[in-house]
Amino acid sequence: MGKRSIAAMTAALVAGSLLTGVSGTSASADAPADARPTGSDRLSGDDLDTVTIPQLQARMARGSLTSSALTRAYLRRIEKIDPRIHSVLRTSPTALREASASDRRHRKGRTLGPLDGIPVLLKDNVNTRDMPTTAGSLALAGSPPGTDAALVTRLREAGAVILGKTNLSEWANFRAAKPTSGWSAVGGQTNNPYVLDRNPCGSSSGSAAALAASLAQVAIGTETDGSIVCPAGMNGVVGHKPSLGVVSQSGVVPISAEQDTAGPMARNVTDTALTLSVLSEDEDGYGDAARADLRGDARGDLRGSLRGKRIGLWRLPSLGPDVDALMTRTAEKLRTAGAVVVEVTPPYQARLAELEFPALLSEFHRDIDAYLATREGPRNLAELIEFNRTHPQEQSCFAGQELFEQALAAPPTTDLKYRAMRAELKELSQRSLDETLSTHRLDAIAAPTNPPAWTTDCARGDNDVIPSSTPAAVAGYPSLSVPAGSVGELPVGLLLMSGNHQDAKLLELGASVEDRLKAWRAPRYLPTVDTTGTER
Repeated sequence: MGKRSIAAMTAALVAGSLLTGVSGTSASADAPADARPTGSDRLSGDDLDTVTIPQLQARMARGSLTSSALTRAYLRRIEKIDPRIHSVLRTSPTALREASASDRRHRKGRTLGPLDGIPVLLKDNVNTRDMPTTAGSLALAGSPPGTDAALVTRLREAGAVILGKTNLSEWANFRAAKPTSGWSAVGGQTNNPYVLDRNPCGSSSGSAAALAASLAQVAIGTETDGSIVCPAGMNGVVGHKPSLGVVSQSGVVPISAEQDTAGPMARNVTDTALTLSVLSEDEDGYGDAARADLRGDARGDLRGSLRGKRIGLWRLPSLGPDVDALMTRTAEKLRTAGAVVVEVTPPYQARLAELEFPALLSEFHRDIDAYLATREGPRNLAELIEFNRTHPQEQSCFAGQELFEQALAAPPTTDLKYRAMRAELKELSQRSLDETLSTHRLDAIAAPTNPPAWTTDCARGDNDVIPSSTPAAVAGYPSLSVPAGSVGELPVGLLLMSGNHQDAKLLELGASVEDRLKAWRAPRYLPTVDTTGTER
C-alpha cells in the first residue's frame, strides 16, 4: 500500500502538529460560550478535547506529563460522563499497570513509538485475552477469548494503554432486518453525545460516541459497509476505513472477509494517521520511521496543501436539503483554499446495492461459523439463532434475527452463483471509483458521510439508507470521514474516498481538508432537539 508513503505522511503530520498545533480540533477557541465543551477536563494545561498525540508525547518526553496521569484523567471522565451516553462497556483492569510501564520507558528514553502510553478504546468485537469480547451478545458474554486479536497485539507491542471496550450495534448490525444502531443486549443503548435522544449510527457506535465525549485519545472501530465512517460522521469525529488487508482481521468477530476491516478513529486526522501507522502491517519498517520522526527529525507541515487538488463532489441530495446545503458551503470553502471541485456521480450504484446484501449473507454464514468455533458458547450460526430465541434479553429492543435466518439459508460460498455475484461486485465497485477518479483526474471523491442523526426508536429501528460508504467498502478501497459541519446541533461528516491502497495520500488530503473546514466542536449533551436539529 506504499507503506513508506504512510511513514512520510505520518512524519509530516507529527512535525506539523508539534510545531503549530492541530487547528482541526481547536474550534473551542472561537466558539460561543454556550457551545464550549460540557464536562471538559484539563490535564495540567491541556484540554482533553483538543490535545493531540504529538503534543502529549512531547510533554511525556519532557517529563511534565505521565501516561499514568493521562490514563487516570480518562478513567475519571468515563466515570463522570459515560452514564449519559453508555459508550464504554468496561475498563481494563490492567490499564494503569500498562501506563506505569510506559512511564518507565519514557523516563529511560526507550519508548516504543507514537502510541506509547496513549489510552485506546477497542470496539467489543475485537478479541482481548484479559476482557470479555461479546460483539454485544449475551451468547459470547462468558470467558474471554484465549488470545488477543492481531491488531491488539500490535497496539500492546507499541506501548498503547488498552483502556477498555466500547459498546456497539449487536453483531455489528448484522442480525435484524430493522435494527437499532448502538443497541446491544450486553451494553444497552449508546446515545449520541450531541443530542442524547439521537442515534450514534452503527456499528462502531460506542467507539465514536466515546471519542466525541473525550473518553479516550483514540479508539478502534470496524467496518463492513459504513460502520466506521457513519458513526464518525454522526458523532463529529474522524474515522478511517483502511484499504482491505492493511489491518489484520484475525481475532475480530466477522461479517465478511471480503469487506471487513478494523480502522482507527480519533478527534483529528493526525491521531488517526498515527494509530494507522501502528495497526498496519510493518513489512517496510515505516513504524521505525514514524518513531524517529516523532522525536523531531521531520520538518514538514501538511497545511495549505489543497491548492491544485481535484476533488469530485458526489452530492447525494437524498440525504436532505440541509445536508446538501452544507455540501455546497463545504465545496466553496475548498475552492477558496485553491482546490478544484467538480460534481460527479460514481456509476453502477444501483447494481452494487442489488448484489451486496445477498453476497454478505453467504459470507457471514461461512465466517461466523469459523469464528464461533474458536469461542465458548454457540458453536455455529444455527446454535446462535437458537440462543437468541431462548433468551428474552436478546429481544428487549428488537426481536428480529432475520439476517441470521437468511444467512443460514443462503448458498454456500462454493456456489457458482455466489462466486459470480462477488466477482461482479468487486469489478463494478472498483470501476465505479477508478473510472470516476480517472475521468475527472481527481485526487479524491467527496460525499456527505451521514444525514443528521435520527431519533433512536427500538420500535421503528434505524433510518439509515446512506449510500456514500458502499463503493469504497465493497471495493476494499480506503475512505475517511472528517467533520464537515452541523445541521443545527447534529454533526455531519465529509467522506473522502480514493484509489486502492492510497491510504497515506487520503489521510494527507484529509488533514488539509480538516484544517480548512475547522468544523469540529465539542458536544453539549442536550436531551433533545426539534426536527431541524435546533435545541428546544
